[in-house]
Amino acid sequence: MTAALSAHELIARHRSTLDQALEAIRTRAYWSPHPEHPKAYGENGSLDAATGKAAFDALLGTRLDLGQPGTDGWVGGETSPYGIDLGVTYPHADLDVLLPAMKAGQRAWRDAGAEQRAVVCLEILKRISDRTHEFAHAVMHTSGQAFMMAFQAGGPHAQDRGLEAVAYAYVEQVRTPDNAEWTKPQGKRDPLAMTKQFTPVPRGIGMVIGCNTFPTWNGYPGLFASLATGNAVLVKPHPRAVLPLALTVQVAREVLAETGFDPNLVALAAERPGEGIAKTLALRPEIRIIDYTGSTEFGDWLEANARQAQVYTEKAGVNTVVVHSTSDYKGMLSNLAFSLSLYSGQMCTTPQNLLVPREGISTDQGPKSYDEVVADLAKSVDGLLGDDARANALLGAIVNPDVKARLEAAAGLGEVALASREITNPDFPGAVVRTPVIVKLDGAKPDAEAAYMSECFGPVSFAVAVDSAADAAELLRRTVREKGAMTVGAYTTDPEVEQDVREVCLEEAAQLSLNLTGGVYVNQTAAFSDFHGSGGNPAASAALCDGAFVANRFRVVEVRREA
Repeated sequence: MTAALSAHELIARHRSTLDQALEAIRTRAYWSPHPEHPKAYGENGSLDAATGKAAFDALLGTRLDLGQPGTDGWVGGETSPYGIDLGVTYPHADLDVLLPAMKAGQRAWRDAGAEQRAVVCLEILKRISDRTHEFAHAVMHTSGQAFMMAFQAGGPHAQDRGLEAVAYAYVEQVRTPDNAEWTKPQGKRDPLAMTKQFTPVPRGIGMVIGCNTFPTWNGYPGLFASLATGNAVLVKPHPRAVLPLALTVQVAREVLAETGFDPNLVALAAERPGEGIAKTLALRPEIRIIDYTGSTEFGDWLEANARQAQVYTEKAGVNTVVVHSTSDYKGMLSNLAFSLSLYSGQMCTTPQNLLVPREGISTDQGPKSYDEVVADLAKSVDGLLGDDARANALLGAIVNPDVKARLEAAAGLGEVALASREITNPDFPGAVVRTPVIVKLDGAKPDAEAAYMSECFGPVSFAVAVDSAADAAELLRRTVREKGAMTVGAYTTDPEVEQDVREVCLEEAAQLSLNLTGGVYVNQTAAFSDFHGSGGNPAASAALCDGAFVANRFRVVEVRREA
């Protein structure tokens, strides 16, 4: 295969970006090479807003032929949460043909070395970045995210997470030198001398099992971590969110071919309705790495049954915020209202349980009772979403009927402090848009525990009355230990309470945000600086992204000989 882009060209083009990423993960300071503002695109080969929208529109009703081996049919059927049929069809694979074809290119990819693999990955990310507007519409119309969130989270933020994984993968691979000269003195005898060669060797084929809500943001870390460490990658998208990952596979295959590698190193595994190929693939001996985001039930099944593979899961958790006291009551309410509303609560990091002492809290506006805190938060959410245009821009659309059913059932679990209301989206009349519901529960009553100790994914929050700050800390500990948490928040002006909550989060391995009252929210994390999940509690078996996320995707094999 003839390369249109040489290793030298790619290194010249991308090495400085890789170096900046390496520095960013070292310092944890803010950095991103991917612009967040839509108007930043349209130059140097990138698509502007109009061209990106036209590119997306041109995809509708078409067949996305990736040129994969083993295609035995065509599948599709995605319907946008905004009420339109995408009509895109994708190749369906004969696994007995596709998987061997994927393995065929791994030797050359392995021998290319860590740096060349890294810059090829960066070229893939650059081309995806150039098409951010197109990808944003693909994410919007498969996930239900509002456009600006789909643009940012599905575009630059997802690309940042992919680049972050490449940087960690590079660090772990170059930790061991390629070659070493080893000499051991033997006194009066000649020394023992050896020449040693060390090669990072991939595990095999990695499989990325995509999710419906954040197909790129959650998919890119595993995809690029496996690819950068020498593995072929099979992408198995969620049946309702195929398009963003299919486009990703298309770009990856183009770049691999242009750089002289086998394009079959990255392939798509779309499925027929009800086929459930994730289970079949998870047990195939060729699949040696699995990255999964989704339900706890299937995540647990993967961990228990896919014994031949290294499994990384992001499952469900019950995210908790302890509300003890605050020096900025208005800022706290505003911050929480935004966190509860963003993308209709359909984020694995959205707070669910708000633990509030039943005797109330102290604030800069004087003491506030439990009832006042909950009522004021309800007013804050109502005010934030009072304008339908702004509400649509924040809420997006309900991603599937299960979320809508949970939202409707939540009102029967306790006293409703804030009722959910229906909002019409004038641009997409078929969209299901609902504001959040807030339900009051008494933490001391056993019948309430069944509600607040279960994940209720979607725009549902429980204001749980607790006896004290110590009671809140203990309930937080039990929740994280038994159910897991992707995020924990706390508001307190008391150093002892802060220390108690901090200690719980350290002992139970949960990421903690303290006293957020400005423009940073508990359900948002920044690549290169924040860790998403910890891998230390039941919500996830890995963190995005750290050394542990990449280091076990390859092994170092030594060849030694006498010098």
